[in-house]
Amino acid sequence: MTFISSSIPSSAPLIPILTMILQRKHVLMALLAFEAMILSLTYMLLISTQPLNGNELFLSLILLSFGACEASLGLAVLVAMTRSTGSDRISSSSLSKC
Repeated sequence: MTFISSSIPSSAPLIPILTMILQRKHVLMALLAFEAMILSLTYMLLISTQPLNGNELFLSLILLSFGACEASLGLAVLVAMTRSTGSDRISSSSLSKC
């Protein structure tokens, strides 16, 4: 049981990285992968520092707040890009218009 509980948090950031590699043309999928990566890193931080003192809890709250700020800025950029181009797909023509 301890092997399973220790291997799942360590492999959790690999799934969002794989998603970003496979779905690199869509901005929304990249934002969702970034959010999943932030949440899995926060979970790993909380699990790995559980027996230590309480300073790591403060660090994980800061990490979660940066993740929320990243999500709101990413969503604003996604809305602006979708309004100007009509799609959330990244293409060379949309990058040359910027």
